[in-house]
Amino acid sequence: MTVASIKTQADTSAQTGAVMEVRNICKRFPGVQACKDITLQFMPGEVHAVVGENGAGKSTLMKIMAGAYIADSGELILQGERVSFNHPQEAQFKGVSIIYQEFNLLPERTVAQNIFLGREPGKFGALDVAELNKNAVHVLKEVEADQLISPTAMCHSLSVAEQQIVEIAKAISFDSKVLIMDEPTASLTTIEVKILSDLISKLKDRGMAIVFISHRLREVFEIAEKISVLKDGELVGTVLTKDTNTSEIVHMMVGRDLDHYFPPLGSPEDFGEVVLRVKDGGNNFLKNINFELRKGEVLCVAGLQGSGRTEMAQALFGVVPFKTGTIEVYGKIRTIKTPPDAIRLQMGFVTEDRKAEGILPKQPIRDNILLTVRTLQPFLGLVHKDGIRKSRTLVPTLANKVDLRADTFDREAQYLSGGNQQKVVLSKWLSSKANIFIFDEPTRGIDVESKASIHDMIRGLTKEGIAVLMISSELPEVLGMSDRILVMRDGRIAGELPAKSSEKDIMLVATGHSEETNSKRKATVGKE
Repeated sequence: MTVASIKTQADTSAQTGAVMEVRNICKRFPGVQACKDITLQFMPGEVHAVVGENGAGKSTLMKIMAGAYIADSGELILQGERVSFNHPQEAQFKGVSIIYQEFNLLPERTVAQNIFLGREPGKFGALDVAELNKNAVHVLKEVEADQLISPTAMCHSLSVAEQQIVEIAKAISFDSKVLIMDEPTASLTTIEVKILSDLISKLKDRGMAIVFISHRLREVFEIAEKISVLKDGELVGTVLTKDTNTSEIVHMMVGRDLDHYFPPLGSPEDFGEVVLRVKDGGNNFLKNINFELRKGEVLCVAGLQGSGRTEMAQALFGVVPFKTGTIEVYGKIRTIKTPPDAIRLQMGFVTEDRKAEGILPKQPIRDNILLTVRTLQPFLGLVHKDGIRKSRTLVPTLANKVDLRADTFDREAQYLSGGNQQKVVLSKWLSSKANIFIFDEPTRGIDVESKASIHDMIRGLTKEGIAVLMISSELPEVLGMSDRILVMRDGRIAGELPAKSSEKDIMLVATGHSEETNSKRKATVGKE
């Protein structure tokens, strides 16, 4: 390509008003064409959503834009100039920032240190802490978080939502023109999503171009003005949000209409005996946990971030066990102090954090799927002929059951997309033949078609008589999957709701407003 033609294309991009343009981007990995001839424009003051199934090429394209990957061919044009990035820091200094689903903050550093990492003020090699904190406060004020987050707070002490605000503040400190948000709402509750949405509106007012990646289509329609759909590494099309609907976007993503998002709920008469009963369970955070789970039932747990949902799951599975109360499994009081105790009682636990707790990233997919099999049957390792035979049939069977997509099961799990990593975790626990499953955010970071298949899989488990305790921060998922709903608040079960309740019902209990409403009703009745 000649210098003249490059200049012409850059001028064209400038004339359209695009802050950034990707032109004919191609990227190939061994056995996979991740991106093929993708051209997109991102405009100032606009949220442009990029959606698609897992493996569609979204994350690869974003990493090319942010300097983490280098394209095999194609161009990046930023504010009318052709640019190339060999490192994410180069992109940041040029005004392109990315916030990954798994944050890049250093947990043992302060908020201020994370915001200005590598750019700390000082003289003669000495850090000027006062100036550092002052600068951080200034940036936090720009996102209206200076009263919420202290610049001296350690990042590990912050909530997920607060960490995300720190990431956004860091992007603003670079005077970013383009902000890429990869699954920004995946770990957030409904209230926190509203806070993020308000913050995004402020960033738009600054003229920033927001690239928004999400599998939560409802939030895409609420936040984005424009939607681009990728499939198998290619651009299917770009549409204005106001001119389309969820069904059309899903059709563009999967190439067909989905018959349903959620399978039919179970019927109470089909539920069997109580297989799990907790009486007065408690530890340093949890208090007075009491509930029953029946055979063939999906019991969903809802609540705000930090309400105790994950802590309860960890207590049941022996990660951070109950210190008081009792656990009954099939009518017998059992002691669960460690995960192996739970596994021996035929319990399975799909954890919230797949990267830190769910997979061994540098081990092959095959070995990850067989982890629980080896825990339960240590003598059926791959050195055993029968173990080799079983692994050859079991691994593809389980992978097919969760729609795991990989060219070979010998590939390291770290090279899979986030959604496919989650499917590896699901496969691992399906191999354990557990009778009680705890699913903590089982569809986080998974595309709509795969979500539907996992929902069907969960319902399929209940039809086999398996009991499911399912935690989700997506209220539509809670309502679509639950036979009963437990709502948690401040480490306690604040209430129980029946199937087919409403989002409002859940939020009233989760925030404590249902108690206020009941009190007002009683007071009114008393006066009457």
